[in-house]
Amino acid sequence: MKGFYVAPYLSILIFIVIGIGLVLFTFFLARLIRPSHPYPAKTINYECAELPIGDSWIQFNPRFYIFALIFVIFDVEAVFLFPWAVAFGQLGLYALIEMVIFILILFYGLYYAWKQGVLKWV
Repeated sequence: MKGFYVAPYLSILIFIVIGIGLVLFTFFLARLIRPSHPYPAKTINYECAELPIGDSWIQFNPRFYIFALIFVIFDVEAVFLFPWAVAFGQLGLYALIEMVIFILILFYGLYYAWKQGVLKWV
């Protein structure tokens, strides 16, 4: 092993340091600019502009999390579907078949969640 070429790794290190520096500078600048007027009502948990009632350590129904996960899944599908639709003319039949399979898998997951009773809002 003759030598170790450092230049590519040095440029990566410089980018990392500059990136971290920009983030820290932005945080510092935001702290200087923003108003800071703490008062007791500002430190309570926000619950639809109502004062919190009871303990915050209550057990939530897991249905809320499942709804959120299903929303994220279909949101990601939409994000995946738009670029595909824009480039559909150039992609051909193979991409159409792949997208149909992808959508069928998602609909099967939605059907399964529906049959399990996950989507019933009680």
